[in-house]
Amino acid sequence: MLECVISAFIFLLGACIGSFLNVCIIRLPKEESVVTPRSHCLFCQKMIPWYDNIPILSYCILGGKCRFCGVRFSFRYMLVEVLTALAFLGFYWSFGLTERFLAYSVMLWCFIVATFVDFEHRIIPDEISIGGMFLGLGLSAVFVHLHNVGTAELVLGRVIMQSVIGVCLGIHLIEYVWHRREFDQEDRMLLGVILGMVAGEWIVSLFCAGAWTGGLNTVVPYLKSLDASLIGLLLGGGVIYLMGLVGDFIFRKESMGGGDVKLMALVGAFMGWKLAVLTFFIAPFFGAVYGIVEKIRTRDSAIAYGPFLVMGALVSLFYGDVIMAWILGQYGILP
Repeated sequence: MLECVISAFIFLLGACIGSFLNVCIIRLPKEESVVTPRSHCLFCQKMIPWYDNIPILSYCILGGKCRFCGVRFSFRYMLVEVLTALAFLGFYWSFGLTERFLAYSVMLWCFIVATFVDFEHRIIPDEISIGGMFLGLGLSAVFVHLHNVGTAELVLGRVIMQSVIGVCLGIHLIEYVWHRREFDQEDRMLLGVILGMVAGEWIVSLFCAGAWTGGLNTVVPYLKSLDASLIGLLLGGGVIYLMGLVGDFIFRKESMGGGDVKLMALVGAFMGWKLAVLTFFIAPFFGAVYGIVEKIRTRDSAIAYGPFLVMGALVSLFYGDVIMAWILGQYGILP
């Protein structure tokens, strides 16, 4: 009985959060505040009273129309509320009332906003991607069981991350020296952030080693969790950024948006480097099908890739261990 009550509360809370995510989906691409003004009809501009703003229920009672002018609201409003409520409930059933449930729910909310905004506008707001990155780092520093990685896994992830970042920087250096390409302000800012993050990860790893040798064992798990998040952020964003650089060279045009890079960095910050890399390889399977259909339908080869990164991340989150065990088993690495 108690479990049913908790599940019902989680569903209702998810629906309320979905109502707020609708506000983010509408206003963030317009660079409007998500706090003020209150919810209002975009056609007649009248404020929506609280009893017409009850998630899911009000939409059904009013038939998806404004009480004042009768204009029909997009079905997306109820879809986002129902989807958020069901996904929130599914995460609760999967993880229980744990640190992972809280952290992954925050990631889920970022995913929902990024997906709907990217499909409609082909952008991913920085408030979601960059804000999500820092939330992932902060939650990793607080929730020590979010990553649960060993020292060997951290070292391997750090080596791969530094290799990927090094290749990216090398490609930029070649562009600068051989092609005389000038770095604009955005390029310089991005490179500065990358180098700053790499330096930050190195400092955190040193603090972690120092805390271990100094006998501060209670601090070590928090530093290791933060270190795992930093490595995941840099490697998650780095692999897709490297793919974009290679695509730019092959196709002679921008092949990967900056929003996708930041979204993958968000994935790495929450899920760690292994699942971020797995997401990178899974996402194209979803995107390819949609891309072929869109190419036939519109003759446009460009697609919103963020939603497929989200799909790949969710598959990795729930089935990543099984997939990686199967892959390693195929190569005889695991029995």
